[in-house]
Amino acid sequence: MTGLAYAMKDLPVGTAYAVWVGIGAVLTVVYAMATGEELISVLKIVFLLMIIGGVLGLKLSH
Repeated sequence: MTGLAYAMKDLPVGTAYAVWVGIGAVLTVVYAMATGEELISVLKIVFLLMIIGGVLGLKLSH
């Protein structure tokens, strides 16, 4: 929640929430891959990079 509050200082609520959720989802999957609970595949990595690109696009378009 602290991260969301920090993001809302510079971004509108909707954008800040999308960024917060996107980062949380990516970090969760990366952690699961690192611990072996999630299989690593090229498609998963591509889609995670797409989420990161979307988050950066939202941040930069502000």
